[in-house]
Amino acid sequence: MSSEDNLARAMLYEAANVMMVRVKAELPLKAWALKLADRVGGKKARVALARKMAVILHRMLVDNTAFHAG
Repeated sequence: MSSEDNLARAMLYEAANVMMVRVKAELPLKAWALKLADRVGGKKARVALARKMAVILHRMLVDNTAFHAG
């Protein structure tokens, strides 16, 4: 795996961590991750949230669309 891949993975995990811990707004992704954290634990929920954000970002790049939180 290249260093760019490792950096992207680390950034996605950090973004998931920030969303779960520091973001005050009630976002659907945050609510999903917090509910998941109750079932499987915080670290696994952060990894799952990072993956979900990666899928959303990939779809945005493929479709050339803007992000809509709703």
